Amino acid sequence: MTLTLSRRTFLETASAAALVVGFSSRGALATTSGDASQFNPFVKIDADGRVTAIVKHFEMGQGTTTGLPTLIAEELGVDLDEVAVEFAPSDAGRYANLLFGGAQGTGGSTSMANSYMQYRQAGAAARQMLLAAAAEEWDADPSALDLSGGMITGAGRSEPIARFVAAAAAMDVPGEPTLKNPQAFTLIGNPRTSRRDTGPKIDGSARFAMDVQLDDQFVAVVKRSPRFGGTVVSMDASAAGDVPGFVNAVVLPTNAGVVVYARDTWAAFQACDAVAVDWDFSAAENRSSEEIRAELLDAVAAPPEFVARKGPGMDGAGALLDGAAQVVEADFFLPWLCHAPMEPLTCTIEPTADGVTLHDGCQFQTGAHQAVAAVLGLPAESISINTLYAGGSFGRRATMTADYIVEAALAFAMTDRTRPIKLVWSREDDLAGGAYRPAFAHRVRVGLDGDGTIVAWDHRIAGKPVFKGTPFEQWIVRNGVDHTSVEGAVDTLYGIPGQFVGLTDLASPITVNWWRSVGHSHTAFVMESMMDMAARAAGRDPVSWRLDHLQGDAADQQRLAGVLRLVAQESGWGQPPEPGRARGVAAHKSFGTYVAQVVEVSRDAKGATRIERVTCAVDCGVAVNPDVVKAQMEGGIGFGIGHVMRNEITFDQGEVVEWNFPDYEPLRISDVGRIDVHIVPSSEPPSGVGEPGVPPAGPALANAIAVDGPRVTMLPMTQNGVRFA
Repeated sequence: MTLTLSRRTFLETASAAALVVGFSSRGALATTSGDASQFNPFVKIDADGRVTAIVKHFEMGQGTTTGLPTLIAEELGVDLDEVAVEFAPSDAGRYANLLFGGAQGTGGSTSMANSYMQYRQAGAAARQMLLAAAAEEWDADPSALDLSGGMITGAGRSEPIARFVAAAAAMDVPGEPTLKNPQAFTLIGNPRTSRRDTGPKIDGSARFAMDVQLDDQFVAVVKRSPRFGGTVVSMDASAAGDVPGFVNAVVLPTNAGVVVYARDTWAAFQACDAVAVDWDFSAAENRSSEEIRAELLDAVAAPPEFVARKGPGMDGAGALLDGAAQVVEADFFLPWLCHAPMEPLTCTIEPTADGVTLHDGCQFQTGAHQAVAAVLGLPAESISINTLYAGGSFGRRATMTADYIVEAALAFAMTDRTRPIKLVWSREDDLAGGAYRPAFAHRVRVGLDGDGTIVAWDHRIAGKPVFKGTPFEQWIVRNGVDHTSVEGAVDTLYGIPGQFVGLTDLASPITVNWWRSVGHSHTAFVMESMMDMAARAAGRDPVSWRLDHLQGDAADQQRLAGVLRLVAQESGWGQPPEPGRARGVAAHKSFGTYVAQVVEVSRDAKGATRIERVTCAVDCGVAVNPDVVKAQMEGGIGFGIGHVMRNEITFDQGEVVEWNFPDYEPLRISDVGRIDVHIVPSSEPPSGVGEPGVPPAGPALANAIAVDGPRVTMLPMTQNGVRFA
C-alpha cells in the first residue's frame, strides 16, 4: 500500500500506460492517458490492471482509507482488497471538500457526505470505459458484458481489465456514467467488509508523521509561554550547550516562544528544558480556573450579550415561567478540554530543488499550504504536501491558524534552509499549549403546566467563541452569535414552545478550537440532562417524554424518533433493569446523523459506579462500511463518556495544571463493560459518523447515575460527587 504521495510523484506515475478518471474543478468527469495535471483523478488504473484510489480526505482513524476505496471498488467491479490507496496531493482546485466552500480538508464528519457520489461516479465511469474498450475489441454490445472481480466477461470470452486499460484510456469519458442499482451492492453496506488500514498499523508499515526520519534533519521543539498570551523578553541558552546534540536556540519572530534545534528528539527535549526564558505576562491569561468558572456562571445568571434564539423573547419566556405550575432549573459548567490525540503534533519541512515538501498527517491541506507559502515567501506551486496517517486528531490538526505548521515553517525559515526540520510537540506541550474545547456555563429554566407539559424554556449560555476573530467568522457568526457556541440548543429537534436562547462571550487569551462534535459536546449534555429532569418532574418516562416532543411530520424529527425507539427496544428499556442497576437515555442529531444511546450502570457496595453496558442506535443514511460505523460509534461513546467522567484542563494563575495522561486520564477499556451498536437501515445519502457518537454519551451516563444517585451538572463527574469502580 503506497501512502506517501506527493504531487510530483503522482503526476509521474499517471503515465501513458495508465487510465486516470476523476472530476475537473467544475465537477465534470475527465480522463487522461498521459499528464494528469489538468484533471482531478480519484481512480488510477495502471497497465497491469492495478487499481489505486486517490483519497482526498486524510486518515486519522475514522476510516476514509476503507470507505472511499469501497465506493470505487463497488462501482468499478473489483475486489476491495485489490485496491491500493494513495493520499491526494495538496490541490484545492481538484481535491476540494465540496462542503468546505472550495478548500481541501477533512473535518465536520463530512468525508463520506462529500465524497459518496463523487467516488461512485468515478468508479462507474472507469467501469463503463473498460467495458466499452472490451466491447469494441470483441465486436460485442457493451450491455452484454460484465466486469466483476477485475475480470471482463461476456460474448463467450473472459479477460482481466489490464488487457483493456490502454484502449480505455483513449476513449471519451461518459458524461453521466450509469451507477449500480443499490440492490446489487456487494461491498457497500456489507457488514463483513473490514478496515483496510488495520494490517499496516499492526505490522508497522503504515507511516505516520512521527515516523518521518530524513537524512541530515534537525529536530525542533518550541519552548512556549507557560501562560497563554505571554511573550519572550529574553532567553539564555547557555545551559543547553551542555546537552549532547544541541545545535541552537532562537527566539521566534512572533516572540511567542523559543525554537530549540538538536540532532535528535531526546536532545531537543533536554535542551529545551535547559533554556531559561524571561516572559512578559502583561497581556496573558493570568486567572485561575475558579475565577474563570465564576465569571461564566455569573454571565449565565445575567441578561445575555446576544440573542441566539428569540422565541417569545427573554421577557416573554420569563413571563411564561412566572405562570408555570412548576419550574425545573439548573446551572451547568463544562470545563476546558484537550484533544489529546495519541500521536502528538509533528510535521517535517524538507527542502526540494524548487521549494519545500511538508510531511504531515495533514488534516487541512489548504490552510497548511497557504501557511507555509506565507511564512517562507514561496509561490504555492513550489510547495507540496505529503499527507501521512495521523494518530488521531479530534479536530486538533486542523486549527484555523495552522499553528504547529506555522511553527515548523518559522523554524525552517530561521535556518539556512538546506536541511529538513522536523517539529515535534511533546505530550506535555500538547496538554499545556493546546487549542482547547472552551469551557462553557449554561443556565436553563424549564416551565411545566399542571399537566406536566413544557410551556417555557429559558436557556443562557456563556463561553469563549471558536470562530470569532478567524477567517471563518463571516460564515459562522450572525448577529454576534457564533453558531458553534449554541448549536444543538437553538436548533433542537424537540418541539419546545416558548424557547429563548441567549449567549454571552468570554474574553480570554486561551486558544480554543473545534473539538470532536464542537458545540454539540456541551449543548447536548445540557439539553438531554434538562429533558430528563423535566420528564421526571412531570412524572413521565424519559423515552416516551422525548417521543412526545418529536411528533412533527419533518423527516428530522421522525429519524430522531426512530433511533430512540430502536435503542429503547434493543436496550430492554421497557423491562426493569436488574436489581442494583439503572438506565439513562439521551438522543441527539449532529452532522446530519441521528444517535440515541442508553447507558446502564450499577453501584458496588462502596457506592462506586460501574458502566455495565451502552446501547447505541444510529441513523447515518447509507452505512457504506457498517464495521467502520460501529467502530466510530464505539470510539465516540468512549470519547464522550471518558471526558465527562474525569477530564478537565485547569489553570493556576494562568498556567495549566495537568501535565500528562496520569492527570488527564484517557478512558480505559475497563471503564465500560459492553457496547452494542445498531444501525438503522436507510437509503438516505450517507452522513457523518466520526463525531455524532460523542454528544449523547455523556448525558446518557449522567441520566443513568441520577436515577438513584446525584444529578451531576458540574463536570467532570469525579470532581462533583461521583466515584467510578
